Amino acid sequence: MLDFGIKDIFDIVIVALLLYYIYRLMRESGTLNIFYGVMAFIVVWVIASEILDMRLTGTILDKFMSIGLLILVILFQEQIKRFLVQLGSHRDWRFLRKLFHHDDDGNGRDAGAHRRVMSVVSACMSMSKSKTGALIVVQASMPLDAYAKTGDILDARINTRLIENIFFKNSPLHDGAMIIANHRIEAAGCILPVSHDSDVPRSLGLRHRSALGIAQATDAIAIVVSEETGYISVAHRGKLETRLSSTELEKRLTGLAEADSAESV
Repeated sequence: MLDFGIKDIFDIVIVALLLYYIYRLMRESGTLNIFYGVMAFIVVWVIASEILDMRLTGTILDKFMSIGLLILVILFQEQIKRFLVQLGSHRDWRFLRKLFHHDDDGNGRDAGAHRRVMSVVSACMSMSKSKTGALIVVQASMPLDAYAKTGDILDARINTRLIENIFFKNSPLHDGAMIIANHRIEAAGCILPVSHDSDVPRSLGLRHRSALGIAQATDAIAIVVSEETGYISVAHRGKLETRLSSTELEKRLTGLAEADSAESV
């Protein structure tokens, strides 16, 4: 008779949650097929070594598992880092921080966040009307220092006119990406990873693929203003949304700003 208790239930729940987070992470990074392949290999390994007790096959698969895990860690170190950062900064843990910290200046912080959001939205709408190409990345919980170092460090206050001037066609920084972090314009002219996702329409250019690339590698929000059409697109968590209105863009950025404020509480 099987001895199945509360400990076994917790064991199953923990494994299920771990698999779910890994699945979501690899789906957002566009490597879902690798997840399916790894899961199929694990199922075969468990059946051969644990259920059928095939010693020779089980031993060979054991060796592959130990080597394969090391290879996966090397190949997906950025995704693993992102997973751990997301796990540590998950919204469900924020109530623990609130037990030890008090928000004495919530209204001032909210007003400042709204002002910064509207500065970005206003700049994007203005560039959309003039069909000025732009790529703006707004940092969330994962640091973007490695990408900021590929461009010119500015450390400037978020300002609508400054954003427009940076992406003006004659500006030396207009071709790269702008990175906004810690409530400041950290850098401009930055180089981002390019997504090779086959689902991206061919009509979208390098800016859109770079936006999707940074959204797959980090949890940042990337905003694209198309130079050809003037349409505004947003990439976040491995997904690309196109033809956003000013209200929709404000909603996306406000959600990120509120999450950032809650994180700092």
